[in-house]
Amino acid sequence: MNRYKIEIILKLRDNLKIEGQTMKIDIEQQREQFLSQNIDNFLCGDSAEVLKQFPSNSFDLVVTSPPYDGIRDYNGFSMDLHKIGEEIFRVLKPGGVAVMVIQDSTKNFAKTLTSFHTIIDWCDNIGFKLFETVIYRKNGTEGAWWKHRFRVDHEYMPIFFKGGKPQYFDKEPLKIPSKHGGAIMSGSGNRRTDGTTTGTIKRMINATKCRGTIWDYLMAGDKNPLKRKHPAVFPDRIPYDFIQCFCPPGGLVLDPFVGCGSTAVMAKKLGRSFVGIDISQEYCDLARQRIKEEI
Repeated sequence: MNRYKIEIILKLRDNLKIEGQTMKIDIEQQREQFLSQNIDNFLCGDSAEVLKQFPSNSFDLVVTSPPYDGIRDYNGFSMDLHKIGEEIFRVLKPGGVAVMVIQDSTKNFAKTLTSFHTIIDWCDNIGFKLFETVIYRKNGTEGAWWKHRFRVDHEYMPIFFKGGKPQYFDKEPLKIPSKHGGAIMSGSGNRRTDGTTTGTIKRMINATKCRGTIWDYLMAGDKNPLKRKHPAVFPDRIPYDFIQCFCPPGGLVLDPFVGCGSTAVMAKKLGRSFVGIDISQEYCDLARQRIKEEI
């Protein structure tokens, strides 16, 4: 091959690189524009496809509850939690957090393990890390299986994060009253590795203490007639608590299964912005109505 042919090939290669970089820049610019046009907005469509239109590293926090195991009729729609998980990971900022409220249905006396499979898939195959799994303890009726097994009074709330550690964490708003707040109490110290303990100590008990990993909530419908138009709701306090803890003031919150709009409403009440996505037009309209009436 002579020198002139080599120069032409190298020039074509360089031009292709430039064109490729330009195309990437153009796509990101389009995504940035799409994001700016849809802050504090609800988008109707398949979350996995809609999220592809958003730029990478955009959101501070995701709080959502996907339809799972067909426990509730979701207007006939179904979702691919793996594909949606991949897009959630991409659009989260480094250090961003994603919270999912999920449970398992019971089939032939056995749990489906959907929640466990999803947690492992998101961590092993997508790149998330599991910060913690909080238990949402709720009250309610026994349900269809109550004669044959225990009453289910909980759901799982796995907390995922992207990168080295959560970018924002403020648990002060989540503290709860101490049972013996203000009292001076004595007790043995810490147990050593050899089984012995340190000496007895006296200490004043703080008025409040860190919340544990079992969170109690009542009234998933919050006595809100609008919320009750949706078949599967969680208490407004759930997104309220997670937004306070993991989303910086002025941050951006995503709910890719926005349903009746609880995450969006709580984001606005706490001075954050939101993007809500739902495959059902009926539920997008319901969420818009809640924002209109409650904000």
